[in-house]
Amino acid sequence: MDLILWRHAEAEDLEETDEGGGAGADLSRRLTAKGERQASRMAAWLDRQLPEGVRVYSSPAVRAEQTVIALGRKYKAREELRPDAGVDELLELVQWPHGKQPVLVVGHQPTLGRTVARLLGFSEPECSIRKGAVWWLRQRERNGQMQTVILTVQTPELL
Repeated sequence: MDLILWRHAEAEDLEETDEGGGAGADLSRRLTAKGERQASRMAAWLDRQLPEGVRVYSSPAVRAEQTVIALGRKYKAREELRPDAGVDELLELVQWPHGKQPVLVVGHQPTLGRTVARLLGFSEPECSIRKGAVWWLRQRERNGQMQTVILTVQTPELL
């Protein structure tokens, strides 16, 4: 199974939103001009790389949906990917590691970094994922053992 984790692109700071704070304000944060460019660059790269039949899920936060919209594919916004979601919610949604289709998730830190750390067996509880970056993981069997490997890590600045 392939799991592609895409952190939303650069967004406004919370104090730049009109709503003045709280969970609703965080969910309404929009991409900056730089974030729009990051999303567009990564979406163009992903569109060339994604396998047939990939399922695409996004956080319901505006910044995540703006990021995934740049890809131009159908997606589902899911509460399991909201900014305060946990690793278990994400893994259950994507049916890791037993899902039959590749899955692209557009979400947030620290959840994405915690997911990477858990799946790769890092000693630290999370790793840092840059805004707009993609981590592409694969679950495979090798010599009778299941293992998770990194296929690629991409940032919009290097595309």
